[in-house]
Amino acid sequence: MPAYTPQLLPVLMATLLGLPFVGFLVLTAVNRRIASFMAIVLTGAGLALSIFLIINLPEQPITLQVDWATMAGMSFDISLRLGALTGLMLIIVHFVALLVQIYSVSYLHDEPKLSRYFAYLQLFIGAMLGIVLAGNLLVMYAFWELVGLASYLLIGFYAERPAASKAAQKAFLMNRVGDIGFLIGIFLTYYYFDTLDFSTLATKGVGSVAPTVLGLCLFMGCVGKSAQFPLLTWLPDAMEGPTPVSALLHAATMVAAGIFLLARIHPLLSPDALVVITVVGTITTLWGGYSAVFQTDIKKVLAFSTVSQLGLMVAGMGTDNVGGAMFHLLTHAFFKAGLFLSAGAVIHAVHTQDMRQMGGLRKALPTTFVAYSVCAAALAGLPLFSGFLSKEAILGGAFGWANAQNDSLAALIPILLLVSSGLTALYMARQWRLIFFGDYRNENVPLTQAHEPNWLMRGPVMVLAALSVWIWFSANPFSAHGSWFFHIVPTTEEETFWWLAPVSIGLVLLGGWVGFRMREPMANSSYVRLSLEYGFLDLFYKVLIINPTLRLATLLNRADQRVVDRMVNGAGIATVVLAHLAHGLDRLGIDGLVNGAAWLTSRLGQLARSVQNGRVQSYITTAVVGLLLVLWWLL
Repeated sequence: MPAYTPQLLPVLMATLLGLPFVGFLVLTAVNRRIASFMAIVLTGAGLALSIFLIINLPEQPITLQVDWATMAGMSFDISLRLGALTGLMLIIVHFVALLVQIYSVSYLHDEPKLSRYFAYLQLFIGAMLGIVLAGNLLVMYAFWELVGLASYLLIGFYAERPAASKAAQKAFLMNRVGDIGFLIGIFLTYYYFDTLDFSTLATKGVGSVAPTVLGLCLFMGCVGKSAQFPLLTWLPDAMEGPTPVSALLHAATMVAAGIFLLARIHPLLSPDALVVITVVGTITTLWGGYSAVFQTDIKKVLAFSTVSQLGLMVAGMGTDNVGGAMFHLLTHAFFKAGLFLSAGAVIHAVHTQDMRQMGGLRKALPTTFVAYSVCAAALAGLPLFSGFLSKEAILGGAFGWANAQNDSLAALIPILLLVSSGLTALYMARQWRLIFFGDYRNENVPLTQAHEPNWLMRGPVMVLAALSVWIWFSANPFSAHGSWFFHIVPTTEEETFWWLAPVSIGLVLLGGWVGFRMREPMANSSYVRLSLEYGFLDLFYKVLIINPTLRLATLLNRADQRVVDRMVNGAGIATVVLAHLAHGLDRLGIDGLVNGAAWLTSRLGQLARSVQNGRVQSYITTAVVGLLLVLWWLL
């Protein structure tokens, strides 16, 4: 029996969702020291409440609905849904956010806008909770857009930096492209199924396959938010925000929203839509992986690794392996947040993000070195670490999916995903070497000044590194099939491939060896530029979209100035001239005739009045003159 009554459940869910929004409103007006304490307390309370809810969660998901609006006979509800997957996501969001905020107290201790920073974090947490708790697509879309706003504020937190402002604008606009498709998909969902409720859609999706275009439109939301090909270039630029923000937004929560969306709408996805999703995910994981290989910015390497891992999760969703993709989302949240926070400790020590100015830091930063190594090993997929388990779950599902397809080209998908694992090990080993091995190369900060941060920063990093070990997820370090996770998120029975783990380990070791031994090539080499410039995607957008749009705007501006404005100005001048002519005609013509007639009448009246003067002589003279005029007229 649950420890709470059904009447208490809406109160608990509303409290959980409302805490961060209350925090957002309050933190904008309090002192910076109080702000950090309040933010940590609010997030800690939310984490405790999330744990309480999932411990006492009923077996079946619970949906709470409140009537919101009725238009043209269509009813729209505010709906919240609480289930096992929801509870797990609530804990991930709160836990990572709590560690990030504890870390931020020390990392940003000199930041004058600290209250605003924590307020933005609370807004973001609240928006993410809304996405996780949403019971229908309409509610999810509302919080989806709020996440976009919060991420814009956090990425552009250092607004005085032009690069940060441009990165925030780029992230906001590229996400809007995906969100337009997402919104169209929501309209199509209501048109075809007459509902937006996830519980109902899951039932209807089983019996009737939705049109492919519907699923792909909904998938567009994931393409934008989870930085999938071709909308992936905003994520590395978003590293202009504070490093703790990178850990929260772009490693553990925001970018995971697209994966969570795919899990929710998976019953609606047609086989053709799933194939497209698989292909997009595969392209993304390879594109992101190669883009990370020659990066020199420590955070951009991690950003592209996030792109690559998100592509792996999307490919898992496309191969009908929802459980495996969500398992990788869970493990990725911990080791990627740990990597970003460890990178923050390195940046804090040497005051640069350029890995070419690092080296030999394993002795100066021993705790950070160990944590970074553990999290990097998990990301690369080495045995005894969490990433190995979740990657094997996705790869095994992909090979099983390929065997079930009639198309021989389907076998290429799992092979490419397997290659991406070796690519991940390659760029992580290169980064590991550049940061912690070799000679120290920073001329601005002596090695003797580089030191470990305080425990407010080291503590979260060590916790996340510890959670990147396999034991928390499965008793068997080489298999995730018996993991507790798959009791929460059931998955289809997968075919076992005895050779997959040895091949995967071999590729990871080979990639790691190549990455560690690799020497830095010339930066102007074409294959290096292909990596540094994100596969020239931004150049492609600039040449084919941005420049033509700017030229069209310039052309329209000139046409407006030279044609439309001249026509309008000419019409205005002509109107003024006609007005003056009409005014002259009125004064000289119409008014002249009227005034002349009045003047003539006045003169004739005066003449007539002068005759009627009472003198007989005047009357006789008038009569004679009149007679003479009559005779003249007659003759």
